[in-house]
Amino acid sequence: MIFHHSKFEYDESDLALFAKIAINVRLAFYYIHVMTRREQMDFTRFAEKLMAMDDESWARHSNPWSVYTRFSILPLMSLAFWSREWIGSYSLIPILLSFIWIWLNPRMFGVPAKTNNWASMGTFGERIYLDRKINPIPDHHILPTIVLQIMSGIGLPIFIYGLYSLNIWALVLGNMWIIVFKAWFVDRMVWLYNDMKDTNPQYLIWLKS
Repeated sequence: MIFHHSKFEYDESDLALFAKIAINVRLAFYYIHVMTRREQMDFTRFAEKLMAMDDESWARHSNPWSVYTRFSILPLMSLAFWSREWIGSYSLIPILLSFIWIWLNPRMFGVPAKTNNWASMGTFGERIYLDRKINPIPDHHILPTIVLQIMSGIGLPIFIYGLYSLNIWALVLGNMWIIVFKAWFVDRMVWLYNDMKDTNPQYLIWLKS
């Protein structure tokens, strides 16, 4: 059988491993937080720099196909890591491809002709949120956005544990947890864009009906 019974259950060693992973992930987030604060950034800005997003990349990422297919990243990564059960060391190939997909996704699709939709406006809101130190955003968006990012991050150690141990339940929970809060984050960014689009001529240029 592909899935072994032991991988569907938690034992003491599993829980100990999960605790270690959670601690290490928390330390990693703390390190990133310290480093990004030193550069007066936040984690979202850090991720943008890591992805080397420029105006052209953002314009392409506003394509709804780019936004919706981005939700496939975690499931594809899960399959890639699980493939070591089927193809052994050759699983490095799909694992590498899954990481390439993360970088390629915002750049793969063309600039959309119309952006008057939920997905496109979500990317516009994210750009506005990233530039909030230059162009302040309404206070009622700041705390909810931070909370959504934290809630999404809580699912990360669960997801990592699922990848490491090939625990199907941890993988499913981690995927669903992160994707749900990511979608909620995008929805909040749509709200932010609608609140801010009339405050800057550049924001209105992004919107194409």
